[in-house]
Amino acid sequence: MMRSLYSGVSGMQNHQTRMDVIGNNISNVNTTGFKRGRVNFQDLLSQQMSGAAKPTDELGGVNPKEVGLGMNIASIDTIHTQGSLQTTGVQTDVAIQGNGFFTMKAGEKSFYTRAGTFGLDNEGTLVNPANGMRVQGWMAQDVDGQLILNTSSQPEDLIIPVGSKIEARATTSVNYACNLDKRLPEIAEGASQADTMRATWETDFKVYDSFGQEHTLNVSFTRVPGTNNDWQATVNVNPEDAEAGATRVGVNTTDGTGNSFIVRFDNNGTLEGATDTAGNVSPDVGQVVIQTSFNVPGADPDETGAPTRQTFDINLGEIGSVRNTITQFSEKSSTKAYEQDGFTMGYLENFKIDQSGIVTGVYSNGANRTLGQMALATFANQGGLEKAGENTYAQSNNSGIANIGVSGVAGKGKLIAGALEMSNVDLTEQFTDMIITQRGFQASSKTIQTSDTMLDTILNLKR
Repeated sequence: MMRSLYSGVSGMQNHQTRMDVIGNNISNVNTTGFKRGRVNFQDLLSQQMSGAAKPTDELGGVNPKEVGLGMNIASIDTIHTQGSLQTTGVQTDVAIQGNGFFTMKAGEKSFYTRAGTFGLDNEGTLVNPANGMRVQGWMAQDVDGQLILNTSSQPEDLIIPVGSKIEARATTSVNYACNLDKRLPEIAEGASQADTMRATWETDFKVYDSFGQEHTLNVSFTRVPGTNNDWQATVNVNPEDAEAGATRVGVNTTDGTGNSFIVRFDNNGTLEGATDTAGNVSPDVGQVVIQTSFNVPGADPDETGAPTRQTFDINLGEIGSVRNTITQFSEKSSTKAYEQDGFTMGYLENFKIDQSGIVTGVYSNGANRTLGQMALATFANQGGLEKAGENTYAQSNNSGIANIGVSGVAGKGKLIAGALEMSNVDLTEQFTDMIITQRGFQASSKTIQTSDTMLDTILNLKR
């Protein structure tokens, strides 16, 4: 009789624990990145009244007789299913779609979270503004003028220095992809200026010196008289001020003697090569590069007293190609230079985060620069993580060691900026579990009440 009392007690106690977990789930239904808990029950020890017997020649086998002694909690699991994503429009909000956790630091302690409600502190560090934990990742390093992300190194604090300056950069390369209309007429001897202009295709593009000063790159193309596929290109930097420009060009060399060159096309209209006034000829295959130099206004002269010159490449494209290459087809002459890599000094005005977690700075001069990349952590057993409060988890003995890397690699999910992952709590499921838990608790209490009534009946037998 006493066994049923204790069985009822274990049922009430453990259903209370299940109700505690359900209550916590419901209270966190709107908590960003929250993962719901689930309680699993198992039966407790059983008292064996008689053991099992195997069959004999005369009798069959006999099953054991056992009385259960109640129930116990087998586990309280954290269910790491994907929560729905909600768009916020806040550039520092980031959601993970798929596996992985953001890596956070509080001093030397590491924490992990699915809640991407981030912001910047007064030093530009990307943090959780609720507790100041710092988001971990990799900062881009300047190696020989190239920004490199070394994601194999140890993660560090991500710093986005809004308002910082970016130095001016001189133009080193200008890419052309225009089409020269084969139908343009040749220039006859003694042609008027108007006729000359009608037979010439002229392009202007902006380039920059090392001070960030803007210059106009003018290239005009005119068909060479007596030829079908040859054009003379004349290059001038700052054509309105010839002395300031003093432009010189050379095919794959800086030793140009003039500011013009001949560009040749084949009978298919594709680029065939180029020759400068010094007789330098481009290779038969590969890119056709015209090295251009000009005087930099406002710069001190060199040791010999000569003006300081700047050199950049005019890339006409690849021989025999059409894509991003200058061509000659019977179609209206079109476009001009489409890309150059110089810019003026600028200030970091904004930033954006892509699906790989790469943080790109947007500067006032129109330049974009990679600033860093966010780190993601995965675990062999994410259910083994310990909850550390404030939407964070800590590594445990059964979670495995954090595998830290970049988005999309080794099973890690992708990042979505301007969105947050909501709680994965389903209220319909929780309310249903609440009813079942309530009924289980009530039934266990009835077991105690009934056992008490039976004990009372036994005590009254003597009366």
